[in-house]
This record gives sequence, structure tokens and C-alpha cells, in this order.
Amino acid sequence: MAGSDLKGLFIVLEGLDGCGKSTQAELLSDFFARRGIRYLHVREPGGTSLGDKLRQILLDPQTVLTRWGEVLLLAAARAQLVQDLVRPALARGEIVISDRSLFSSLAYQGYGLGQDVELVKRVNLEAVEGLLPDLTFFLEVEAGVGLARQATRRGLDRIEQRDEGFFQRVVEGYRQLARDYDFVRLDGTLPVEVVHEQILTILQGKLREEQEDE
Repeated sequence: MAGSDLKGLFIVLEGLDGCGKSTQAELLSDFFARRGIRYLHVREPGGTSLGDKLRQILLDPQTVLTRWGEVLLLAAARAQLVQDLVRPALARGEIVISDRSLFSSLAYQGYGLGQDVELVKRVNLEAVEGLLPDLTFFLEVEAGVGLARQATRRGLDRIEQRDEGFFQRVVEGYRQLARDYDFVRLDGTLPVEVVHEQILTILQGKLREEQEDE
């Protein structure tokens, strides 16, 4: 699973809910905006009219879904986002910052729900026509830390209300994915500003490498 072959740079932030990835995505967006760098900030699921509707269904505590129903709805939302927004932005040479990607489905619906991880991967690769991140940051926290943060901030959605065993499997799944796909692993319990600086340092090194290769 290699990165995008389009002109832009596809950056993804991954991890448990409450790990700080959404905050880091916003800080990174602000960093690019202040410097006049063209970028697109998206989140999954959502980002399109269809995706936002599917997000409401997927996260509503009243929704009842089969395991594969959840996989397929997430893949549908992801496919629409990539087709309508992500690919066009990358083709224009922009930086895309995504809060989650198909790796979330591998961790949550694959490892977490005990599904066939390879089959979940194949479904999602078809959905995005093979498009993968160039750089994936994994903000690592233990399951209890992330859930406690979310419960304090806004309450828990349908997926977040699952039992502790589910989230422990998700954590272990992310750790396996980090090994398999060379994620940049960051300590999500560190202060927000420290994590942001770590991301910038790694990203600037990546951009220098790309410039040297041109």
C-alpha cells in the first residue's frame, strides 16, 4: 500500500476518538493557511452531502446496523469524498489533510469488530480506486484515555459506546497497521503544541525530500 501518485500530498491523521487527531488536523490547516499554501481539510465519514447523511446514520446511537452494513456505509462515504474532493485537490497539486482514512475501517471494523481485515481492505481499496495516503500520523493513546476525553467533551456516539474489549482490539489493530504500513507514531498524551511541532518537523522533512527528488 503505497502513497498517492497525484501531484499533491495526501496527509492523514489516525487514531482512537479522543486521541487529538482532529485538533492536530485543524492546527496543520491553520499552519498552511497562514503561509498561503493551498490545502484541503476533510474528515471521515462526511465532507460531501451524501457523506454527511451517512455520518449521521453511522454515529446515531439509535441506528442498528450489521457489521458489514457498517463497513459498506463507511466505504460509500469514503468513495464519495475521494471522488468529489480528495482526488481533484491532489490533481491540482494541493495538500490534503484528512481526519481518518481507510485505515480507520481496518482498525475499527476489521480488528475491532473481528471482521476479515484483508476483505475490509479490498472493499475500501475498490471504494477509493487504490488511492492511499502519502504520510500517515498515528496519535497513540490507550483506549480509556480517548473515551474519557470524548465523554467529557460531547458524549459518546454509537461506535464510541461499544465495550472496552472492542476498543482494546482497535488499539492493537492500529499498532499492527503502524508496523505494516510505516505510520509515523506519536504520543497522543503529550501537550497539543508538542505534538504539533513534531508533526511539522516530520512534514517539513518529507517536503524537502520531495523537492530534492523533483
